[in-house]
Amino acid sequence: MRNIITCMLALCGLHTAAATPYEVDIFTTPGGKKVEFRALTHASIRLSYDGLEILIDPVKKLGNRTIDYTSMPKADYILVTHEHGDHFDLEAIQQLTGENTRLLTNSRCAEKAGYGQVLANGDSARLSKGIKLEAVPAYNTTEGHQQYHPKGRDNGFILNIDGLRIYIAGDTEDIPEMASLKGIDIAFLPCNQPYTMTPEQLVKAARTIKPKVVFPYHYGQTDVSKLPETLKGDGIEVRIRHYE
Repeated sequence: MRNIITCMLALCGLHTAAATPYEVDIFTTPGGKKVEFRALTHASIRLSYDGLEILIDPVKKLGNRTIDYTSMPKADYILVTHEHGDHFDLEAIQQLTGENTRLLTNSRCAEKAGYGQVLANGDSARLSKGIKLEAVPAYNTTEGHQQYHPKGRDNGFILNIDGLRIYIAGDTEDIPEMASLKGIDIAFLPCNQPYTMTPEQLVKAARTIKPKVVFPYHYGQTDVSKLPETLKGDGIEVRIRHYE
C-alpha cells in the first residue's frame, strides 16, 4: 500500500523522498506543450520547457537549505533580477553554466559577474523560438524602504512561453506599473516586508494583475496561509510552495 501511495504522490507532482526533492507544478501552454516549475528555495525557481532549462535567481545556500545545482542539467538561460545575495550567487551561476548558457540580468549583476546580457526596465529579448523575455520595474515605494530596491535599478521579468505568460515580480511592492501587465497566467509575487510586500499588498497586486495562478514567494517567516482563501472569491488560485 505504501508503494502505491508514493507512486500516486509522484504522479501528482508532490514532494516525497522517493520522487523529487522539490515541489513540481506543471502547466500546459496554449500550444499544448508542458512547462514545469520546481520550487527550489526563496526566490530560486527552475523552469523546464521543451528540452530547455531556465533558472531564475539561482542561489546555492540560504539559511539551512542548500541546493545542489551540480545535480541539475546545465541551464540554457539564467535570469537574475538583482544583486542581493538571496538572488545573485556567482557560484550557483557558474555551476549551472555550460557552453551555450546565456545570463540575462541588470547592469549591476553583469558588472559583478563580468559578463551577461544587460536588460533595463522596458527591454526585451528573444530567448528562443516561442520564448520572449521582458524586463519590467521592481522597486520599493514605502517611505523608509526605498533604499532596499530603488526605482530603475532592478528587474522583474515576464516570460512569454508559447503563449503562456509568466510574471516573476522580483523584489518589489505593489507598484503602479503592475496595472499595465495584461494577460498574465502565472504570477510569482514576493511577500516579506520591509523588503517586498505585505500580504495585504500582495492581495492588492494580485487583484490588479488578475493572474490565473499566484505563487507567493520570497516570503521568509511571513504568514501567507490565508492568501488562498482571501483570493478565492477573485477567481485567483493561490499555490503555496516552499519559497520561504
